Amino acid sequence: MRLKELEIDPSTMRLEVDIMEQKGSFAIVVCDGKAKITELPPHGETKIITHQGKVKRVKFDEGEEF
Repeated sequence: MRLKELEIDPSTMRLEVDIMEQKGSFAIVVCDGKAKITELPPHGETKIITHQGKVKRVKFDEGEEF
């Protein structure tokens, strides 16, 4: 699974991410008090699909240069 759960401090509702630990480009998706992080592909699209204002899924469409 590409999405990894991030911890949110319940007392402050804060999210801390050390961006220096992350490799390359990444995206953080937050919905309903949950946060997840994913690395973005070098070539392709990452779509965040929502339904009724909530995140339903994250789709990856990757390609490779010829």
